[in-house]
Amino acid sequence: MKAVVMTDIGGPEVLQLQELPEPEITASSQIKVRLHTAGINPIDTKLRARGLFHDARPPAILGCDGAGEVVAIGEEVTRFQPGDKVWFCHGGLGREQGNYAQFTVLEENRAEFMPARINFPEAGAAPLALITAWEALYDRGRLEEGQTVLIHAGAGGVGHIAVQLAKIRGARVLTTVSSAEKAEFVRKLGADTVIDYRTDDLESIVKEATDGEGVDLVFDTVGPEVFRQSLPLIREYGSIVTILDPGQGLLTSEARNRNLSIAFTLMLTPALKNLKEALAHQGEILRLGGEWMSEGKLRVEVSRMFQLEEAAMAHRLIEEGHTLGKLVLMSG
Repeated sequence: MKAVVMTDIGGPEVLQLQELPEPEITASSQIKVRLHTAGINPIDTKLRARGLFHDARPPAILGCDGAGEVVAIGEEVTRFQPGDKVWFCHGGLGREQGNYAQFTVLEENRAEFMPARINFPEAGAAPLALITAWEALYDRGRLEEGQTVLIHAGAGGVGHIAVQLAKIRGARVLTTVSSAEKAEFVRKLGADTVIDYRTDDLESIVKEATDGEGVDLVFDTVGPEVFRQSLPLIREYGSIVTILDPGQGLLTSEARNRNLSIAFTLMLTPALKNLKEALAHQGEILRLGGEWMSEGKLRVEVSRMFQLEEAAMAHRLIEEGHTLGKLVLMSG
């Protein structure tokens, strides 16, 4: 099969297209999938640049998100048959093979049936971002109907799904963007207040939109500076959820004085720690989120598709930042 191999730790140039033997089923509970698409996520670029999990070393195949067609099943597999379309977030961290390839093998309980009425690019792009946004807003942030949430980078891969999940929950959504194009995009997704962080005064707009009280919840997908800027924008007893490390020297006295809740979400933890109940919950997220996608309540924006040999180019675009929606590798 063709696969993109991370040959070393370093820049995008370490991603090389190679011919490798197809993976084969080695356990009765596994399925073999012919991959059609693989989502490209920021975690892929970080692993390439900084090193893999599980103390693994290159060569390795990256890519946590995948969608494709089952081509073979183990003797004890009961959920799937050859020909079934599946999607999943599995592999690509250093231990199991990732999805920048034409075939993969995984346990049947790590895959879900691909939603009806969506295509392979959308299915390959969605899992990691959907699970991340869901866990951040619904599980860690406990977002409720009628609350107000500030979502940073609302046009990004995780952000644009978070905007929609917040609206589905019945929340009022404020979000930051970096261009007029992205502002129009998030408005179409349902954002109530759009803030261009390059030119707008974030604090004054948030205070005006909330009658000076601040938002109930902040979802930070950007990093330390944005995390710090967000603390004064949260009402008393409100919450902030971040998917990133807020950095060293964080002063939490303001958060303490106003009884703020600070939460972290890393959707890879269940896979890294083999937490079975948490992995099962992520499967439930894919099932329900997939139903919403089939019903047209939720969409995943695929802004650009690449062939396997163009993986390095896709990584460069991710690292430059400011991408709209998701980037996808086509392996079929």
